[in-house]
Amino acid sequence: MTAAGRFARLPTAAKLLLILTAVLLPIGIALVWFGEAGIRQANDALKGRAEDQSRAAAQGMESLLARDALALRIAANGSLASGSGDACGRAQRSLTIAPGVAQSFELETSDAKPICSAGTVGDTGSLPVVAPGTVVLRIAPGLNGVAIRVGVIGGMATAFVPVGDIRTAALEAPGDVAAIVLHDNARELRVLDPQAADNLKLRLTDWPIGSGALQARVGAADRRITTYDRLMLLLPVLMWVAAALLTWLLVSRLLVRPLKRLERAVIAYSPGTALDLPSKLGPSEEIQGLRDAFARAVARVDEADAEMAGALEGQRRLVREVHHRVKNNLQVVASLLNIHGRSATAAEARSAYAGISRRVGALSIVHRNHFAEMEENRGIALRPLVTELAAELRAGAPESARSLRIDLELDSVNTTQDVAVAVAFLVTEIVEFAMLHCPSDPIEISLRRTSELTARLVLGSKVLVPDEDGSSEKEQFERIVAGLAKQLRSTLDRKLGRYSVDLPVFPVV
Repeated sequence: MTAAGRFARLPTAAKLLLILTAVLLPIGIALVWFGEAGIRQANDALKGRAEDQSRAAAQGMESLLARDALALRIAANGSLASGSGDACGRAQRSLTIAPGVAQSFELETSDAKPICSAGTVGDTGSLPVVAPGTVVLRIAPGLNGVAIRVGVIGGMATAFVPVGDIRTAALEAPGDVAAIVLHDNARELRVLDPQAADNLKLRLTDWPIGSGALQARVGAADRRITTYDRLMLLLPVLMWVAAALLTWLLVSRLLVRPLKRLERAVIAYSPGTALDLPSKLGPSEEIQGLRDAFARAVARVDEADAEMAGALEGQRRLVREVHHRVKNNLQVVASLLNIHGRSATAAEARSAYAGISRRVGALSIVHRNHFAEMEENRGIALRPLVTELAAELRAGAPESARSLRIDLELDSVNTTQDVAVAVAFLVTEIVEFAMLHCPSDPIEISLRRTSELTARLVLGSKVLVPDEDGSSEKEQFERIVAGLAKQLRSTLDRKLGRYSVDLPVFPVV
């Protein structure tokens, strides 16, 4: 019997096995070779990954120390520039509002004599004297951490960064960093004890910290593809190839082609149009059920979108109505105050009514501008708000200030309603104080964008004298404008004839 005859008498499964073996044997040999090459590349990639992980850990520690040095320099400059009295208190308040910076520090004179300290900084006598603008990093003598000394105008400042913060900054980087040791010329600091990773083979890499002031030796897990991993990588590939060749024909005809047709129909669908799914998708009942499930899901999504759109429109109408009613109520209150003010007989009562009316009017202007900007949803535009407010203040000025001139230089910036309210009240307070005490001099109001997220509001008038010892009215005025500046989360910059404050704004779209 010939070979062809013997093959013809074999069962179908045996025929298929022989055919697949003949087809897959050269492919299997090629896969072994390619798999070995891939394993070598994987080992090289794992080596590079270990170095990247150790570099990321070193960069995390360097970023922490750089952030602490910058915050310490800023706090020390401000506190020493204001005098030696309670210098550490001022510096500590400045550092408290800076997230994630060291709170233990010491302020020294230019010749390294301590002025004051906060927390524990250890023995700073072995640290070198530095000039203004210079930063020195050393392992803290006698303490478990790093000492940072910065030179500032009028002295120096030294901070202590505990090893726990440094460890946290290093471990925030992704990877398997298992050992970290910092050292300078004299001392070393174990940030992450390598004894905790005795069961791992480590790849040690040295990285400079702070322009070489410190050296970080970082150990990352040095992983390699093992023999077991080689088998696990190669065997499933060979099994997949055999199974793929065996099932390709059936899968292609019974699954892939119908699913492609269904996919094209789903991709062609867009909201608001009818979903046109193919009616014939082969004999598979599961694919037909998937088609019907797509149709039901799209129908529910369309229904939910319609309900959501209706609810959103109703919410918008409700919010518009609320702001409209608030605006109208404030205008009614302002009108009633004006009526009562005109009917008052005493000058002080008329003045009080006028002051209250101006403040209610300012709040009404804010709501009116907020109501106008709601449709665009980009905040309140300060330029038209301040312009309208200035016009209202001139119109409501007393007889002695009818000729008052208000000069405006305003950039187009947008902000939130809370900021707009504080700005409106601040402008009203200063303009009213100027029109009552110096009505013949003009008032200058400027608003300039200073960065992507901030703008500076400046109000100028000869009546603005920050350090003048005045009456109780002047003291009350200063308290009010300072409180309004705090609402803007900024400090009121008082100069002769000019008060200014920074306020948050939206970025340029």
